[in-house]
Amino acid sequence: MSVVGFDVGNENCIVGVARQRGIDVVLNDESKRETPGMVSFGEKQRFVGVAGAASALMNPKNTISQIKRMIGRPFSDPELQNDLRLFPFSVTEGPDGFPSINVQYLGEPRQFTPTQVLGMLLSNLKSIAEKNLGTSVVDCVIGVPVYFTELQRRAYLDAAQIAGLHPLRLMHETTATALAYGIYKTDLSDTEPINVVFVDVGHASMQVCIAAFKKGQLKILGHEFERSLGGRDFDEVLFNHFSAKFKEEYKIDVPSNARASLRLRAACEKAKKILSANPIAPLNVECLMDEKDVRGIIKRDEFEELAKTILDKVKGPCERALAASKLSLDKIYAVEVVGSGSRVPAILKILTSVFGKEPSRTMNASECIARGCTLQCAMLSPTFRVRDFEVQDSFPFAIGLSWKGAAPETEGEEEVSSNNIVFVKGNPVPSTKLLTFYRSSTFAIDAYYAETSELPPNMNPRIATFTIGPFTPTVAEKAKIKVKIRLNLHGVVSLEAATMIEDEEVEVPVTKKDETEKAAPPADAKPEDAGTSSAENGAADGVANMETDAPKPEVVKKKKAKRTDISVHEVIHGGLPQPELTKAVEKEYEMALQDRVMEETKESKNAVEAYVYSMRSKLYEKLQDYVTESEREDMSARLQETEDWLYEDGEDEIKSVYTAKLADLKKLGDPLETRQREEELRGPAIRDLTYCITSFREAAQSKDPKFDHIDAADKEKVVSECNKAEEWFKDKKQQQDVLPKCANPVLLSAEVKKKTEVLDRFCKPIMTKPRPAPPKPAPTAEPKPAPAQQAPASGDAPAAEPMETDAPAPASEPETMQTQ
Repeated sequence: MSVVGFDVGNENCIVGVARQRGIDVVLNDESKRETPGMVSFGEKQRFVGVAGAASALMNPKNTISQIKRMIGRPFSDPELQNDLRLFPFSVTEGPDGFPSINVQYLGEPRQFTPTQVLGMLLSNLKSIAEKNLGTSVVDCVIGVPVYFTELQRRAYLDAAQIAGLHPLRLMHETTATALAYGIYKTDLSDTEPINVVFVDVGHASMQVCIAAFKKGQLKILGHEFERSLGGRDFDEVLFNHFSAKFKEEYKIDVPSNARASLRLRAACEKAKKILSANPIAPLNVECLMDEKDVRGIIKRDEFEELAKTILDKVKGPCERALAASKLSLDKIYAVEVVGSGSRVPAILKILTSVFGKEPSRTMNASECIARGCTLQCAMLSPTFRVRDFEVQDSFPFAIGLSWKGAAPETEGEEEVSSNNIVFVKGNPVPSTKLLTFYRSSTFAIDAYYAETSELPPNMNPRIATFTIGPFTPTVAEKAKIKVKIRLNLHGVVSLEAATMIEDEEVEVPVTKKDETEKAAPPADAKPEDAGTSSAENGAADGVANMETDAPKPEVVKKKKAKRTDISVHEVIHGGLPQPELTKAVEKEYEMALQDRVMEETKESKNAVEAYVYSMRSKLYEKLQDYVTESEREDMSARLQETEDWLYEDGEDEIKSVYTAKLADLKKLGDPLETRQREEELRGPAIRDLTYCITSFREAAQSKDPKFDHIDAADKEKVVSECNKAEEWFKDKKQQQDVLPKCANPVLLSAEVKKKTEVLDRFCKPIMTKPRPAPPKPAPTAEPKPAPAQQAPASGDAPAAEPMETDAPAPASEPETMQTQ
């Protein structure tokens, strides 16, 4: 079972794996710990992760990034519309009211949902983990923002299914950070908790979490967030500032050019990082647009003034989280800051003013979420044994249920609605509620968000509709229905089971006993007396207990609870239907197959190109003495012809064509390389054969006493075989010596090795035959004294005493001997 944690960030993704020695962050194909969250669609294949980022500047309109901002959100969301204007790719409204991404793929326009693109990213992260672990990866834990709605969480689960993953849990990113922080602390108290604030300022959002730590326990006291406050917003401030400046100074409109916008945003991000440690930062971009080099400079004070409206938002989630935790400032033990956007000095000043403590950076700001998710996966997996550490997470939204039912005072004709908050804000995760209904037929329950103010704009507050039935009560007019509602580890509401409970009467036979039998025996009665009386009156008892005189059983009716499972039909409002999910899985398989075919085609093409270059250099270096001039010219011409074909007609061919082209070249090149290779291998092979012939022949002709036990005929056979091998070798060597190096050899090293092996197999058993053991001396028999004769008893015949050799062994003797 795999133990893997995924941190799917808005900009970069990180993969953590569990090993026997702890948690590791694995490296991608470029040996980097962070993998860009990008997918680029080309004319022949997709490029995901590192390859996708490499294609971003060359193919910006078909390179998808920041997919986390789009997933599970309606197209009409104002925040999403504000994000879309920053994206170089095209996004339109789909038929379901959610975003649809438009790209050019395989030479034709294609549309993908954000869930499909996220599935592509997860598939790439899965392959990174599998390469590192050397095994398949299925079970995992994925980090999600705490502000994700039900629809966004379900979209993550659907994307994981598209990628072939099975998430054991969707874990809140701040909770994962808190777990990675607290599980290694050894100074936690059993009674008095320590309270730590975790502030995560990511690429596009800010999350605040306050956690209480005890020995072996983590409890989340409060979650708060700001969906649109991150490092990306500070980059955008600098982008707008320099765009206006360059338009005035250089007369160029950077936002109108997608490629120039990407390059300027990258330069602004670099300048922001410089300002984190320096009071001033330069900005230089060569040939940004219209072949103009641009340069600028910005001071930290100027930058903070430009970003004042963004910085003013930092206090909000911090103060709300402190209020939700119901803690005073003196109860705060520490403030931990993580996230790629948390390095802005102005943010640290604001956090200090709110919590009264200097923020610390004891954790890896980029890897803590992946490490926490991996630790949670290890806890849920039987593969690893992890220190006992309980994680009590909380849910940031209030969930209500509504239904329709008959009013108590009516007979069921008039219907009224009921609304109840089942899971309050801050409810522990996971959690289960058991509800009781009295119904006579199919009914429905709606799950919804009780407080819509915390939802994204234009988000449908309805979560799901659960239809329970059909069912038919068999006893009463209305049946008692028990419904189990669960808020699971993913933060997803589901109806786990519905059961109809009815009381039915069951006939139970009961036998009435005689009054005298029910009476207790006298206090002075003894067991011995009772036993004696029973023994003495056995006949009387037998008559009294005859079947005809036994009391007749009476039938008593008792009530028994009958439980019947009821079917439940679930409709997720805005969710991906199962047929669409199945199609998405099939499309991902087809695209992955296309990517694999293209990679194999590239490898075949590269193999042809590599062979051309390597053989061309060998003809004039390594193989110079082994090739005739005409062969060199012919081979060079063929190599040049192949090279020209590669860069012209063979630029875009299928794999089989490149494989056939390489095979044709090797038909000409392999014999040339064989001459040089045989020259190198022939010497050692000849030495081995010569040694084998000499050693066996000398041993067979030797007068050494250690070979005296071997038959002379066998020795002659050895000598004969050695002579035959020597004659064959001399004949072949004589033919080879007269040939030039540029001729095909007649004495091949493989033949010499085979001759050596055959000779060794024939001669070795004869010459290493063990000397027979000397015969053992015959044992001498010692005379035994005659046994004394006894007079036979009168009337008895004399018994013949058997000899020792004729005495049969006892039946138990072999077993006794074996035991001894």
